[in-house]
Amino acid sequence: MTIALALALGAVIGALLGLLGGGGSILAVPALVYVLGLDVQQAIPMSLIVVGTASAVGVLPRVRAGQVQWRLATVFALAGIPATFIGTAIGRHLPQSVLMIGFATVMVVAGIRMLQENAGTGTACRVGDGGINWRRCAPRSIPAGFLVGLLTGLFGVGGGFLIIPALVLMLGVEMSIAVGTSLLIIVANSAAGVLSHLSGADIDWAIAAAFVGTAIAGSLIAGQFGARLDTRRLQRWFAYLVFAVAVYVLVDTLFVR
Repeated sequence: MTIALALALGAVIGALLGLLGGGGSILAVPALVYVLGLDVQQAIPMSLIVVGTASAVGVLPRVRAGQVQWRLATVFALAGIPATFIGTAIGRHLPQSVLMIGFATVMVVAGIRMLQENAGTGTACRVGDGGINWRRCAPRSIPAGFLVGLLTGLFGVGGGFLIIPALVLMLGVEMSIAVGTSLLIIVANSAAGVLSHLSGADIDWAIAAAFVGTAIAGSLIAGQFGARLDTRRLQRWFAYLVFAVAVYVLVDTLFVR
């Protein structure tokens, strides 16, 4: 029964990833905790396996299309990977209730980001004929990369809802490049997150494999329909779903457990 639930949940999370191009993975940890009954220390590395694998599949066509800023992704990863290990270490010393409250807070922030429409872009890392101005870009991209890595280690989220706005609005990267670069950063941080959790988590690899397998399949299938749907409306309704799940997590953590 548990494997069947993992297969179903993976398909749902994967479909959301395929339709929305990211963000759907933020429901992975609550699904694993509340539907499959795992504790948060087991759910986080499983979520990262799904996030990292799905992002690796998604970034391949972006790499072939030249839509990845490799040096900027490297800066984010070099700042984010150590932060991922720090976040994991902090999380091991926090009660599950504190982690779930923190996760609900991250969900609310992600939902707000999904509802916002920002047309402006920054200029710090804008790529022109002269390339990136690292003197202006590095002081902004390194703290952003560190924050994303910290959240990855703490909560098992990919952080795309923060990476893409940081790349576009703060650093001035074009959206098409930002998406591909974000996916590559998520792959690196997720891999570091899984490694940092291996020694302290009892991962059920059968459930993880089922979850990842259907998530990839669901993402690829739903991705074929995403281009023909009103993704802006889907994202808005998904944001409301994220808010609802965040409220459930808070109520369950504060008043039920």
